[in-house]
This record gives sequence, C-alpha cells and structure tokens, in this order.
Amino acid sequence: MEAKIKQKPEDFLVKEVSSVNLDDEGDYSVFRLRKKDYTTERAVQRIAKALNIDRKRIGYAGSKDKRAVTEQSISLRHANKEKTEVLNLKDIELEFLGYSKEPISLGDLEGNRFEIVVRNITESPVCLKRIVNYFGEQRFSTNNAEVGKAIVKKDFEKAVDRMLVHIGEDEKKVIAHLKKHRNDFVGALKRIPWKILKLYVHAYQSRLWNMTAKEYLNPKIKNKAGPRIEDQLEIFKIKLPLIGFASEIQDKDVKQIVEKVMQNEEIDYNDFVIRAIPDLSSAGDERSLYTDVKDLVIGELEPDELNKGKKKIKLTFSLGKGGYATEVVKAMFG
Repeated sequence: MEAKIKQKPEDFLVKEVSSVNLDDEGDYSVFRLRKKDYTTERAVQRIAKALNIDRKRIGYAGSKDKRAVTEQSISLRHANKEKTEVLNLKDIELEFLGYSKEPISLGDLEGNRFEIVVRNITESPVCLKRIVNYFGEQRFSTNNAEVGKAIVKKDFEKAVDRMLVHIGEDEKKVIAHLKKHRNDFVGALKRIPWKILKLYVHAYQSRLWNMTAKEYLNPKIKNKAGPRIEDQLEIFKIKLPLIGFASEIQDKDVKQIVEKVMQNEEIDYNDFVIRAIPDLSSAGDERSLYTDVKDLVIGELEPDELNKGKKKIKLTFSLGKGGYATEVVKAMFG
C-alpha cells in the first residue's frame, strides 16, 4: 500500500514565511488568513463577497493547498479593519497584522513551513536534504493543464468544455454567458477571475517543465543533457525553462530537449502569445532543477487510527517558494 497524506485536512499544515514588511500605516491592511478546505483564491472570493468589495482589492503571495489547514498573509486595500476581523465565515479566520504601503503580490514570500502526517505506512522514510523540484499534483488539479493547453492552442471551446467538468460559482457565470452568447467562448472565459485563468496557463507550463526535467534526468540520455548526478555536483545549480514566448535557451542540450517536448505537444514558443486574451500571454521563466529540504524533522512511528494495522509519522520541514511538499513526501517514501 502507498503512503497516504491529506486523509483529513488537519494532517497537512502549511504556514507561509512571508517577506512582507509591515508598517504602522498604509493603504493596505495585512491579515493572516487561516483556512481549511479552501483554495486560496476561493477563500479570497468568499471574503470579498462577505465584505461586499471588489475581489481585485485583495492580494496574496501564493496559492495554498485546498485539502489542508493553511496560514498566509493577504492584503486588503482600504479595508475596514474592524469589520474584516469579525467576519464569521466557516473554516476561514482573519487576524490583523498591520499595514503596508504596497499590496501583497505573487511571489512576496520566502517559502513555506510544513507539518505533515503521513499515514498507511510500515516504516520510517529515508532522510532527504534535496529533491527534484517537480511541480506537485495540486498544481494540476483535475484538468488544469488540459484547460491551459487548450487556451495556448487557441481552442477556446475546448478550454471551456474542460473547465466545466466541475461546476462552481464562476463556472455558472460561464454557462450563463454562453446561454446569451452561444459561441462566444472567449467572452465566456473572461467571466472567470483573471488569477484563475492565469493559473490554467501556468499549470500547462508546469506540466511542460516536469516533462523537460524527466527527460533531462533520463539516464538513457548520454552526453545530451549535461553532467550526470553522480559525475558532477554542478547539476544542483541548473535551471530549466518554464516555456513562454520569450524563452531564450542558451544550453543547446537543454534546448534540444525542450523543443522535443514542444514537438510532441504540437506547440511553439509563440503559442504563448494569446491575442484574444492578452493578459494570459506568458513570456516564460526559469525554475531550479533541484530544491533543498530545510530543517527536516522526522517523528516517531505511531499507530495509524485511520488505517488498521498501519503506522503514521509526522514530518516537519521548510521549502523555498514554489516548492511542493507532496513531492518531498513522494521522494522520501519512494
């Protein structure tokens, strides 16, 4: 049997290590958001609705897991501090921290601290200080990458179709738009909050990165992807591209792998220019091939009350921004 995580939200605790500087005054009120069983974006939408304010007035540094208990900083522009603190929302708590002169934006964090209960096991995991920096499963959800690819390929009808596998409040707006404007799939997509739409494109870029990394580390590829792990420690410093329209790849071996991946996916760099929805265009970026697992503490094996005859164990560790704890667990338990 495989190791299990997130059998209940309390098994997966995430605390953001924020890089936001607090002031005694400013246009932005900063709160600690503690949530359970919400994605960050859905929680923020819920808060905006409860306060009757525009969603765009709320900022955050990064998306946190849904099936988990998470803590992170959010900023509200021109917020009513007293009204915000006393909001009574199920599984959402807000604590005032101070003010900021700037909103919290994507990337305004140093990393995250995790406390994870791993269940359904029989022995302790191996101790790892570094793992391949793969994007974790929660990045992709059910079909985020498929929606993203359809957007990149300009197949907006397919993007809407894949998006409507699950129907939430935003998806209901898409359906309502299509009832009035039957074939306006671009207009229908625009009914989705911009951050969520962007997430779909990012999910596809993430899947391409994972493909590139696996190919790069494939031991069958000889003399085509730089130094092997056992040959040279320099590999730990390598970055691989998150493909976008402005990607410029200097390493000819990496470029060869990237273009093989794109050929298999039937895409090109310029496909990431999305003229129908310009805000979704993506220039691309880079991501380190490896990430460090910091301050790792492995607890003692204990009886697992949720899985008869099995054990559970608590892991505590920190990752830099963009790192996925699920990938750490996967690597530690093989």
